[in-house]
Amino acid sequence: MTPEDDMRFMRLALEEAQLAADEGEVPIGAVVVCEGEVVARAHNRRETDHDPSAHAEFAAMVAASQALERWRLTGCTVYVTLEPCLMCAGLMVNARVDACVYGAPDPKGGACGTLYDVSHDPRLNHEFEVRSGVLADEAAAQLRAFFRARRKAAKS
Repeated sequence: MTPEDDMRFMRLALEEAQLAADEGEVPIGAVVVCEGEVVARAHNRRETDHDPSAHAEFAAMVAASQALERWRLTGCTVYVTLEPCLMCAGLMVNARVDACVYGAPDPKGGACGTLYDVSHDPRLNHEFEVRSGVLADEAAAQLRAFFRARRKAAKS
């Protein structure tokens, strides 16, 4: 994938993040791309679904597996607006993704290089490429705006 491809697919993930914000969810979005084609899109739905695993990238990987009719997501790249947590990075290992491209780093829970690096842990049975910082300013701004509005509403 080229840097232009990464930006194009990250823009789709940002669209998904906006859908999450519109639903009152933390604005994180994800897309899964296989052989240059989007095979799944998702956004956070933890509050809506009452499901702690309903993270954008987790849901997108499950949808991609269903669409591709296989649990191994070899040949796939996951684009997500925020650095994956331990759960989602672990699923990337288990699903055998080729790469994860994320926007903003997550200093509180990032598991693809910030707090942990599950993507390149030699103790695990799979490693995947990570490309970070793609449209990071836009992704971070989306998150800041959401939480700013939430704090303002709480004060009212």
